[in-house]
Amino acid sequence: MEIAIIGASGYTGGELMRLLLNHPSAEVAVATSRRLDGTPVASVHPHLRGLTDLVFRNTEAGDIDADFVFLAVPHTAAMKVAGTLVERGIKAVDLSADYRLPKDVYEKVYGMTHQAYFEAPYGLTELHRDEIRGAHFVANPGCFPTGATLAAAPLAEFAHTIIYDSKTGVSGAGNTPSETTHYPNVGDNFSAYKWTTHRHLAEMRQEIARLGSGARCYFTPHLLPVNRGILTTAHILLSEPMEQKEVEALYRRYYADEFFVRYQKPTLAAVRGTNFCDVAVESEGDRVVAVSVIDNLVKGASGQAIQNMNLMCGFAEDAGLRFAGMLP
Repeated sequence: MEIAIIGASGYTGGELMRLLLNHPSAEVAVATSRRLDGTPVASVHPHLRGLTDLVFRNTEAGDIDADFVFLAVPHTAAMKVAGTLVERGIKAVDLSADYRLPKDVYEKVYGMTHQAYFEAPYGLTELHRDEIRGAHFVANPGCFPTGATLAAAPLAEFAHTIIYDSKTGVSGAGNTPSETTHYPNVGDNFSAYKWTTHRHLAEMRQEIARLGSGARCYFTPHLLPVNRGILTTAHILLSEPMEQKEVEALYRRYYADEFFVRYQKPTLAAVRGTNFCDVAVESEGDRVVAVSVIDNLVKGASGQAIQNMNLMCGFAEDAGLRFAGMLP
């Protein structure tokens, strides 16, 4: 199956190409970039040198010849081409935020008019597998909502309040240099940002509500001086106390059949470079602390996008994604 990546010059585009090198049924045939038209992919993604001869092309969505498309473009850019892909019958996963939320919520959260809205399954695979399987267009979740929702999902119906505290590596900000990600400002440092206003909170609230929970959700992200990974601590306040054995058994049952969610002590190093989410819980009665870890570029973006592609196209869900992390 031939793959096109629209917006392939960024970190998520590079990760899609790295991961798809090992996919048994798919290969990248088209990598687009307006700015880098004619430039070899390996000159921008040097870790791919010797593994791909692709050259970036400035190809319009209407001219792409591929079986499947990944939209690895910024918010608002995806909506400009998504309709063309749907009309042409090309299956696609959108890694931007343009189709993750209902239209009115999106416009409120992102402060802009959505000019090409349609409903799409939300691609948090473990929770929406039936909707994703066979779909033609899927909205890949944000990185923070992926780790946060998987941390809280088993207890959502028992909670009245959930407070998410997440620490992320700097690659989550993309590959465009900024004051926030400038190394002297990040190295040997640790800081909170968008304490109460991060846009991913809307996705977190949406997913907890979809699980039948009326819990209030709050979220504060922090920037870690590491390249990859998100560690989320979810403080889950319960309506009725639950003991440690009961909570742990609940989590083990909930994720028993999920290959990519492992119940074990969460450390960033154990999931680095992988599509795994590791999670564990500790209860003090009416408050449960659930901790999850993911690689923000893999399970938080490109890996989960491929997991969704696999479901959409009838492949094994773990195709191209079954490998261990880089420890140490």
